[in-house]
Amino acid sequence: MTDKPFSQACENNKEPILSVLRRAFAGASRVLEIGSGTGQHAVYFAPRLPHLFWIPGDLEENHAGIKAWMEEYPSQNLAAPVVLDVREEAWAVDNVDAVFSANTAHIMHWPEVVRMFRGVSQLLPPGGVFVLYGPFNYAGRYTSDSNERFDTSLRARDPGMGIRDFEAIEELAVGGGMSLWEDVAMPANNRSLVWRKN
Repeated sequence: MTDKPFSQACENNKEPILSVLRRAFAGASRVLEIGSGTGQHAVYFAPRLPHLFWIPGDLEENHAGIKAWMEEYPSQNLAAPVVLDVREEAWAVDNVDAVFSANTAHIMHWPEVVRMFRGVSQLLPPGGVFVLYGPFNYAGRYTSDSNERFDTSLRARDPGMGIRDFEAIEELAVGGGMSLWEDVAMPANNRSLVWRKN
């Protein structure tokens, strides 16, 4: 059995995010998670949102870790992970009415963020919901000293990474036919952005 990967951030933020998802996904039935990472969010959210069918999506290299978590915490409404690369033209999933992604926009390079929003827009039906969690800048400014330090460390690791400007993200959403429904302040200077497809 594969050793389970572990993210302390996932452990810390799962309960605050769940409180947002209960509201945002109240009317949803099938959710695609973009960038499931370790799989911790998927195994935590699925059994606590039993009205949903949760589909973890990530690059194939992360599937072993996701499956290891699923083996330990199985849930009837949790699908096997699908191979998902936002850069691909066609995604290996359809018929979903909600999308969730956490801590991905600052790891992806900007062209990949653009592709993610385009893919989500194509995937969601009218009334579909997209929830994006993570740190964001507003009016070109950091919301905290810790976010500034985090951004500096990201860009030192890879100049293509970095905390994104809310206004640029919102422009992508509007361009994809989505309207901002909620912008929720979260612990550790993060936000949950919730859009609905028009």
